[in-house]
Amino acid sequence: MRTFVATPKDINRKWFLVDAEGIVLGRLAVHIAKILSGRTKEEFTPHLDNGDGVIVINASKIKVTGKKLKDKIYTRYSGYPSGLKRFTLEELLMSKPEEVITRAVKGMLPHNKLGRHMIKRLRVYPDANYNQQAQRPIKLGLK
Repeated sequence: MRTFVATPKDINRKWFLVDAEGIVLGRLAVHIAKILSGRTKEEFTPHLDNGDGVIVINASKIKVTGKKLKDKIYTRYSGYPSGLKRFTLEELLMSKPEEVITRAVKGMLPHNKLGRHMIKRLRVYPDANYNQQAQRPIKLGLK
């Protein structure tokens, strides 16, 4: 018996549509990361980027548990003196709700070139309007 190893010509990509309304942030990010990395496919190969694309709508309506809205702090550093910016999850959800999901998913992907290619197939929209109809996404029911 031989082990099947996928090659770039074996990759067949699809797009999935996920409605994030009422779903807990971490659980949503896990499902998205699995789809982006291709771990849901039979022909998964760790050294190849054979994952699918994901479109997330209603990013501003996600749920978080506990006191994370006030306690979870995101940081960004510009590289200059006194260039450290800190903001809470609540502030980020108000200003850029798509950034919350993108950061959560990016942390669950490999931290190398492969992960940087995977995250490019994630599209996040704060409300129900999206402009990816040409990809004909398959609606995914997560709850």
